[in-house]
Amino acid sequence: MAQSAPQSVTPWSVSGQVIDGVAQAINYDKLINEFGTKRIDKALLERFKSATGYEPHRLMRRGVVFSHRDLEFILTLHEQRKPFFLYTGRGPSSTSMHLGHAVPFEFTKWLQDVLKVPLVIMLSDDEKKASSNSGLSKKAFRLFARQNAADIIAFGFDLRNTFIFLNSVYKKEPVAMRDVAELISENVTATQLRAIFGLSGDDNGGKWSFPYIQSAASFAWSFPHIFDWKTYDPPFAKLADASLEEKEDALDERLVKNKKGDNSKKTPTGISAIPCLIPCAIDQDPYFRMARDVASKLNVVKPSLLHSIFLPALQGAGSKMSASDASTSITLADTPAQIKKKINKYAFSGGQATVEEQRRLGGNPDVDISFQYLSFFLEDDEELENIRVSYKKGDMLTGELKARCIAVLQAYVQDFQTKRTAVTEEHVRQFEQVRPLEWEVEGHLADLKIV
Repeated sequence: MAQSAPQSVTPWSVSGQVIDGVAQAINYDKLINEFGTKRIDKALLERFKSATGYEPHRLMRRGVVFSHRDLEFILTLHEQRKPFFLYTGRGPSSTSMHLGHAVPFEFTKWLQDVLKVPLVIMLSDDEKKASSNSGLSKKAFRLFARQNAADIIAFGFDLRNTFIFLNSVYKKEPVAMRDVAELISENVTATQLRAIFGLSGDDNGGKWSFPYIQSAASFAWSFPHIFDWKTYDPPFAKLADASLEEKEDALDERLVKNKKGDNSKKTPTGISAIPCLIPCAIDQDPYFRMARDVASKLNVVKPSLLHSIFLPALQGAGSKMSASDASTSITLADTPAQIKKKINKYAFSGGQATVEEQRRLGGNPDVDISFQYLSFFLEDDEELENIRVSYKKGDMLTGELKARCIAVLQAYVQDFQTKRTAVTEEHVRQFEQVRPLEWEVEGHLADLKIV
């Protein structure tokens, strides 16, 4: 009997529904309903253009970035020149990232240029160690993280307003992310974790505890070197020279004090009023659903999110690219010959079995992986539409579509590799340094309510 299984999307695995043994494409409408997010529509794209003065990125225009939580709120803050920050990340599981990883970082770099706000990038080497069955050491995952950091830097992030951190290192910083994570953990039950993440008694303690860390980075309190107490919360200025214990006690008192009474009627102020915008794939949303729940309890502003769909595996849209399976992915280290071979050999085709049938019946671009990849990486909207129409009508053959896809991906990866060769270990150390960041929103404190 052919197997069947429901769609499953978690932070650790992604698979479409299986019907009679056949994997189906990910149903994103179902995820929107299950997760309680909102689809990005034409009105919101116009709102984005009006607020920022920029045409939405091609990934937004084409529905690759398709869902959000409270993007309107962030756009209003941008118009009012009030502070917020960007936050994204990467789970370092291999030495090289693949094209699926390129999507959020290219988009985040564009957001950084458009919005001109601080950006923090988490490298969750601790989570990958906890959730991996590889038996690799902490040192191995730190090595992956620093190699991935160099890849990320190659996308062009600005050192002046970007902080890249390894969890295993930064969570040891005093009075920062670790302390916020502890406060989050005090406001989440095991029952809630099980319901949100699908965790069970078979999962190790590291996997159970990591959600607190990833969620903590969505609160500005986790980055006092960026949002320093003296500037953003003057009542804390007197603690500049206080002892570590006094600072920890003050932070605890501030956030625990916020818990008292009916927070639904209170407006977050000071550092508690500085939100973040998180561009990520939608499988990461559970971490921030939890953070948004806890934010209400601590009277801290909720994080906002922009969700992207998954870049499908070469074999079809029922799964996403995986760094652990080379046959499913095109890596940012692949040669032009390797890219050509993978597309020609593995890329699922929506075309017909013969040239004659293709000419007569046309192909299906909605399931064709070469066309899907072009929808992610081909910049020209008009050319993409012409390809879609030609392929669907049968004017374009599968081999011609694959050839265009190969050329676009080869150019994209070669451009990345050229930039990557310029990134040194010293660059990585500079981005990892705990330091104040510079950013261009002059007068951004003018309307910030501080208590």
